[in-house]
Amino acid sequence: MKSCISLQNLPIFSFMKKSHPSTSDQILDSIADGVFTVDADWNVTSFNKAAEKITGTSRDDALGRKCWEVFHADVCERECLLKKTLKTKKQAIDKTVHIVNRDGTVVPISISTAILKDEKGNVTGGVETFRDISEVEELRKEVSGKYRHHDIITADHRMLGMIELLPVVAVTDSPVLLLGESGTGKELFAKAIHGLSGRGRKPFVAVNCGALPENLLESELFGYRRGAFTDAKTDKPGRFDRAAGGTLFLDEIGELPRTLQVKLLRVLQERQFEPLGATESVPFTARVIAATNRDLQRMAADGSFRQDLYYRINVVPFTLPPLRDRPGDVPILVDHFVRHFNILMKKEIRSVAPDAMELLMEYTFPGNIRELENIVHHAFVVCQGAVIEKRHLPQLQVRDEGRRTRPATVKGTFEEYDRKTVEEALIAHRFKRADAARALGINPATLWRKMKKYGLIP
Repeated sequence: MKSCISLQNLPIFSFMKKSHPSTSDQILDSIADGVFTVDADWNVTSFNKAAEKITGTSRDDALGRKCWEVFHADVCERECLLKKTLKTKKQAIDKTVHIVNRDGTVVPISISTAILKDEKGNVTGGVETFRDISEVEELRKEVSGKYRHHDIITADHRMLGMIELLPVVAVTDSPVLLLGESGTGKELFAKAIHGLSGRGRKPFVAVNCGALPENLLESELFGYRRGAFTDAKTDKPGRFDRAAGGTLFLDEIGELPRTLQVKLLRVLQERQFEPLGATESVPFTARVIAATNRDLQRMAADGSFRQDLYYRINVVPFTLPPLRDRPGDVPILVDHFVRHFNILMKKEIRSVAPDAMELLMEYTFPGNIRELENIVHHAFVVCQGAVIEKRHLPQLQVRDEGRRTRPATVKGTFEEYDRKTVEEALIAHRFKRADAARALGINPATLWRKMKKYGLIP
């Protein structure tokens, strides 16, 4: 959020404690953003009214003190942005940090920094403008919370219908079968069921049935006793043991070898199992949730998957739609991943350009949500600005037939996303069109056309 004027070109005043505000104080007090300046020794030399309001510290208390004594910001100890500006001669623009005000409340602010010089060009200190973005952060959390359900992020009506059933399914111990392509969020559903159940405080143990060869998979599931084979020096509990009282998540169960299918069926029927080399059975007390990206019904019909096991695990089935069939979730998930990678990579990327978002919404995502996350990660690596543009995305092949199958849906959801993005930018920048357009990465004239189109002119 850039300040409406540049303070770098203001004359340098000597700010001392005065009983009456000077002309220079009055100039700074007319600015809506908080403004303070420091000298070469980091002593605060000016502090306007907006700064007083945001920090809860009066001008008289701030003047002459070190800036970190006034702000108690999270970056003061780690990486002072003003110090970095003075060192690199590069301004910081719209960086989000958190300060602690006089009441001890943590306040999110957006800051910009610049260098102060005298008439001869010598550096005399620095200036920082900042804005309280508490309302913006609350709005962002509210919007984000609307689409988050037990860590599942969606606005799709089919997904929401299944999510509504989760508490009902969770209170039972019935086996659940999650069907859907890789990357659609099957494990998130399994964790949601576990968390909502009475087993939520017990272990959630996941095993990928296609990731290990058969001989290792059997010992991984059932565990073994000392002496069961040459290298078995001690007892080793298996996943069935570790999931005791909790939930066992069998991912990619369609890859389970036939011999293990028989053993798994016996465990589910008898509720007990035998570790390798054991002489006695062990009670099996976990709930089983299975998942696969394969057509188990067809596999059961052609004999490649045991029919009796299929019917045993297919008590409560959920079929998760692929991301290409729910394009309205793309902007919601992108926003989630942008916030995630901003924290992870310590960046301040604000938005995704409309043409880049439109490309993402037209893409078919063979890797589904996992692929979308990787695409956003790639964009974060190459993007050096505040807006992810089309050129920052990896090469995405958008098939013509894919566009023809859902043009109305894509157009509708994109316009909904575009309107929401424009509205949030305008609110965040107090309807200052130049600032909002800069944050969106578009021309102010383009923003004005969008405002008229979406009825956002105040």
